[in-house]
Amino acid sequence: MSRVGKRPVAVPEGVKATITGTDVTIEGPRGKLHFVLPEGISVKEDGEKIFISRLSDEPKQRSLHGMSRSLVSNMIEGVTTGFAKRLTINGVGYNAKIQGENLVLNVGFSHPVIKPIPPNIEVECPLATSVHIRGIDKQKVGQFAAAVRAVRPPEPYNAKGIAYEDEQIRRKAGKAFGSVE
Repeated sequence: MSRVGKRPVAVPEGVKATITGTDVTIEGPRGKLHFVLPEGISVKEDGEKIFISRLSDEPKQRSLHGMSRSLVSNMIEGVTTGFAKRLTINGVGYNAKIQGENLVLNVGFSHPVIKPIPPNIEVECPLATSVHIRGIDKQKVGQFAAAVRAVRPPEPYNAKGIAYEDEQIRRKAGKAFGSVE
């Protein structure tokens, strides 16, 4: 039995879980999320808890068991508190701003890079060098943050680029000039 999969998922007050066969719909104060469980995984609700179980011990079902439980748990966390990613932009002249439904990044290219903001994702730029991404779907928030970071990942020599706020950038030493013997 999966250690993660066998733990029940608590449903807090104010969150409504609707289970129809393999469809799980979670509705809370921030919004509504829907997930279809993979084949071989079953779900049942017992009072204030949701239990995820697998129908067989095949390796495929074993691998999907814990993942399905984590996805349902993330849905409940998303509709109650939400998820957020923060990005910082380092570099001379590098900045970000929001224009309409787009995030515009000036990060050292000859042109600004325009990233359309996906639906159900909130993006704000409190500073020109900071981007805050929020939403109820953990996967969508993380995917958009990764797409923004991929425009100009931080380079190891001067740390210029777009990085997560808590990311540790491994710095490299530049060329060493010295006497050759």
